[in-house]
Amino acid sequence: MRTDRLFDYIYYQQANYPQKVAFAGKRDGEWQTYSTNDMIEQSLKMAAGLLDLGLKEGDKIAIVSYKNRPEWSILDLAALQIGVVDVPLYPTISAVEYEYILNDAEIKYAFVGPGDLYDKVREAQKNVPSLKDIYTIEKEEGKKHWEDIWNESRVEEVKTLSEAIDPEQLATLIYTSGTTGRPKGVMLTHTNVAHIVNCTSKALPADTGDKVLSFLPLCHIFERAASYTYAFTGVNVYYTGTDNLGGDTGDLRTIAPTFFTTVPRLLEKVYEAIYNKGLELTGIKRSLFFWALSLTDDYEYDKEYGGFAALKRSIADKLIFSKWREALGGNVKGIITGAAPCPAKILRVFSAAGIPVREGYGLTETSPTLTLNEYGKGMAMIGTTGPIIDGVTLLIDRSEGDYREGEGEILAIGPNVMQGYYNKPQKTAEVFKEMDGKRWFRTGDVGKFVESGGRKFLKITDRKKELLKTSGGKYVAPAPIEGKMREDFLIEQMMVVGDKRKFVSALIVPSEEALKDWCENNNVTWTGRSDAIKNDKVIARYQETINQCNPQFSHIEQVKKFRLLDAEWEPTKTDGSTAELTPTMKLKRRVILEKFADEIEEMYT
Repeated sequence: MRTDRLFDYIYYQQANYPQKVAFAGKRDGEWQTYSTNDMIEQSLKMAAGLLDLGLKEGDKIAIVSYKNRPEWSILDLAALQIGVVDVPLYPTISAVEYEYILNDAEIKYAFVGPGDLYDKVREAQKNVPSLKDIYTIEKEEGKKHWEDIWNESRVEEVKTLSEAIDPEQLATLIYTSGTTGRPKGVMLTHTNVAHIVNCTSKALPADTGDKVLSFLPLCHIFERAASYTYAFTGVNVYYTGTDNLGGDTGDLRTIAPTFFTTVPRLLEKVYEAIYNKGLELTGIKRSLFFWALSLTDDYEYDKEYGGFAALKRSIADKLIFSKWREALGGNVKGIITGAAPCPAKILRVFSAAGIPVREGYGLTETSPTLTLNEYGKGMAMIGTTGPIIDGVTLLIDRSEGDYREGEGEILAIGPNVMQGYYNKPQKTAEVFKEMDGKRWFRTGDVGKFVESGGRKFLKITDRKKELLKTSGGKYVAPAPIEGKMREDFLIEQMMVVGDKRKFVSALIVPSEEALKDWCENNNVTWTGRSDAIKNDKVIARYQETINQCNPQFSHIEQVKKFRLLDAEWEPTKTDGSTAELTPTMKLKRRVILEKFADEIEEMYT
């Protein structure tokens, strides 16, 4: 049976292991479930409705929702089966940004979830000639509802059209999150994404019928590819949001998933919450907590313990780690993190506690996976993003730049590499490099290969475009420094600065809750973060972290000065200001440099 087109996977599930709960989402606080057959039948009626609107192969629709939901996947399947290109949009961007993307992609119709999305897209529509209409996914008075266009009479026509879909056809346009300027529409075919699904599905630590949670945005290729993998393997997908995860009634406890994908920042927040609870303990309970936590320091994948070392870990597991697993539902067999570098400490702490976390690497332009740490013995290494996936070739290019030994820009070739940027031939040309008769995709990331057990693992050392160059002409990679220092529970966010400056410095956003606990335990009166960051004792505590981390880097990379900020760096702002993080929690360095220009200047005055 075919599995080379993205809508094939739900039909594969229907033929091999139809599920009663293939997908589920909450409506008014209650779970609404969709069987395999429900997903197929509704997508066929929706596809027929799209035909009634006059849409044809190559036309484009937009989908935007604040939370993942089965209706999102139904719309996606409907479009794909008739050759209509869907364009997922981030819900947190402004009407001005919608206007740009809707025009660039020449969107014909938009389908929106609840909240302010209809109003934002309607505002943008005033300057988008191609956009004919907007439909809501939930019924809203006075607005057209997506079910209004469903049609059963043309279902057979949809099936005929779907049979003719070529895997090399454009399936989706995914707009980059804009860390380096205006968003660019990444053109991905069925083949691009299907290669990733077919290659990585075997790495999923879940069996048919197991429950998985999906809360990373489906408008990002990471979760989008995961959703097709879930359909392919027959697991039951529960769509939710990050605000519904924790607590006794949260979805982690009530659904008790086997698996989920995430980004490092969410794992860091879970770790911070665990650590802060440890700080609240007293006496023997507090001592046991931090003793157990110390046992994770030397953890490595596949490392075996015997004798007294094994006994200690068995005791720690029973008394401490089992409670961590219970907080995540008690059934988690694995977590895969991506989209940004994950601190080694986070990987060690969770994995040592029996919550196996693996890190992968890729880009929107590569659909997304290039390397992946898997769960088999010898298939993962902390500090790396894993071995190269099947069918992909990577090259470390040292020809352009001043790199350390063994490092260079990561170039990629494979069936998962995008066709290019929509309407931007010049931008497309800039990210490809002709070499040895081949057309290599330039990732913009710097890395090297390290060996373990006869297997090569990719280690990312920095973003090429984010390399700082001091006024002395020395290059500095900020990501490793930031990652190491963020391991301190008192640091919520951090950004290294120093481009064209005489030394490296840092902006630090303290973790407010952790800092409050630290102050209360160290005789510092807490009147709020704005006062605490001016306290000499607090500043000295952060200096200790700097002093401990600096020796792990070369002299030129060491942080000489820092500023504590009374701020929150977030992926979306309620006050209308520009967000400091992308929707996938990456630093928007240019925005941060502009917002905190005064603080930066003070460090160099």
